[in-house]
Amino acid sequence: MDFKQYAAHIWAVADLLRGDYKQADYGKVILPLTVLRRLDSVLAPTKAAVLAEYPRTANLPPEMAEMVLNQKSGLSFYNHSPFDFERLISDPNNVAANLRHYINGFSQNAREILEHFEFDHQITKLDSANLLFMVLKKFQEIDLHPKTVSPLAMGYIFEELIRKFAESSNETAGEHFTPREVIRLMVNLLFLQDRDILTKKGIVKTIYDPACGTGGMLSVAEEYLHELNDEARLEAFGQELNPESYAICKADMLIKGHRADNIKLGNSFTQDQLPDAKFDYVLSNPPFGVEWKKAEKVIKAEHEKLGHAGRFGAGLPRISDGSLLFLQHMTSKMKNTAEGTRLAIVFNGSPLFSGAAGSGESEIRRWLLERDMLEGIVALPDQLFYNTGIATYIWIVTNRKALERKGKVQLLNAVSFSQKMTRSLGNKRNIITEGQLAEITQLYGEFQDGEHCKVFPNEAFGYRRLTVERPQRDDKGRPVTDKKGNPKADGSLRDFENVPLLEDADAYFKREVFPHVPDAFLDETKTKEGYEINFTRYFYEYQPLRSLQDIRADIMRLETQTEGLLNQVIEA
Repeated sequence: MDFKQYAAHIWAVADLLRGDYKQADYGKVILPLTVLRRLDSVLAPTKAAVLAEYPRTANLPPEMAEMVLNQKSGLSFYNHSPFDFERLISDPNNVAANLRHYINGFSQNAREILEHFEFDHQITKLDSANLLFMVLKKFQEIDLHPKTVSPLAMGYIFEELIRKFAESSNETAGEHFTPREVIRLMVNLLFLQDRDILTKKGIVKTIYDPACGTGGMLSVAEEYLHELNDEARLEAFGQELNPESYAICKADMLIKGHRADNIKLGNSFTQDQLPDAKFDYVLSNPPFGVEWKKAEKVIKAEHEKLGHAGRFGAGLPRISDGSLLFLQHMTSKMKNTAEGTRLAIVFNGSPLFSGAAGSGESEIRRWLLERDMLEGIVALPDQLFYNTGIATYIWIVTNRKALERKGKVQLLNAVSFSQKMTRSLGNKRNIITEGQLAEITQLYGEFQDGEHCKVFPNEAFGYRRLTVERPQRDDKGRPVTDKKGNPKADGSLRDFENVPLLEDADAYFKREVFPHVPDAFLDETKTKEGYEINFTRYFYEYQPLRSLQDIRADIMRLETQTEGLLNQVIEA
């Protein structure tokens, strides 16, 4: 079975829940039991060795006992309970007590996962409805052994189950995970210039996702690194706000033998659980257009008190969209060394241009560009994501640009690189194929102007916002002046002009304004600098209007068809 069939097979357990559970609550049973069954299957080969060793650890310090039992399990977690799924279903009359005993036998890092699912409530509910044994029996019959289901396939299954849960509860699946081809493209672009480094024997790198969801981005990054170098190790770190997504991500890390403690629970803005950590790679798909009012007090305090010594020194965006806060948080995790850090983040169109000169958004873009940290932006095809069909973009940010990229920004228009899916999933109707992924990656790596790619100096995205004034006039129409003879401005006639930084403001004024408004003058004390990236403008292609002859022919054809229909109605 492929992962969708596997997920459908697991989700079919919901047939037992119908009537006792609302459809929106199916996932509260199915998700934690899937995790539990997977943990059970992974531990099965070393279960006997752990049980034999456990009594001998009774007098050891907890840390030492844990280390010994982990060695016996061959993983970073274990279970010392005599129960497993086979033994649980062999005693139907005591299944609730035995299941709790089994869960309590897990090491703390694994037990915490089940606690964040709040699964103990479901044990009580299932037992009261006489469903617990039947549900456990169904899961016992599902083979989730690593030899049958690889870690990567298990990740796909988790994500498909979450999508089903999100659909059944009318939640947004996209809040939990990102399409695999989008992650793969982000990872391609992150690792693109580091292939020589990453293929070295025994290389160890770190990666971080501040909104890691179920860990999809971290998993794909690890998978790709192993394709480059099966001896390389990618130490994954993440933080997630949603307890269920956090629990699944942590379970995935445990199963793969990673340090599950690297995955943290909480709001990355207000509870940064890795405040001093720096990473080689940072990537994320934060929620689009989410307001940050709940975190406003903490974020503003850090901005005002710490400035650039904190995370949000560049500026604060409008309260309705925290996207650029995520970007600043991620840049704070960059290594300030020669190695530096590469960062990839998915945004909608808003962070490109929202906010006028002097606004928080514009100042953040200015900070990024003036420090030469924005390497490139890739416009993605529409309808790629499960929860939105709007335009999306991957930003690549780094503090170690290649020499040929210094002082420049690459824009890559990949909106046409997609293929229609045979069956849509929510709002996701398109997919980027393997061949298209390779082509986009190649175009980005070539770094040359062409049909899909344009390279600009950083300053090309900056502009001066000029305040154009016109004088007040008295009853006789003469300009009103101050004591120094300077004209007084009439606020009702005030206008503004945005002039590119690469163009001389006075020359622009004389050419574009003065010939049309001879009495206009600039108030240079009000000039502001701003930055925006009007992506669409750089790739706009003029579509000529249809000729009048073509339009007339269409109208005549429609009239002929309409006349025929009227005759049929009359004759009938």
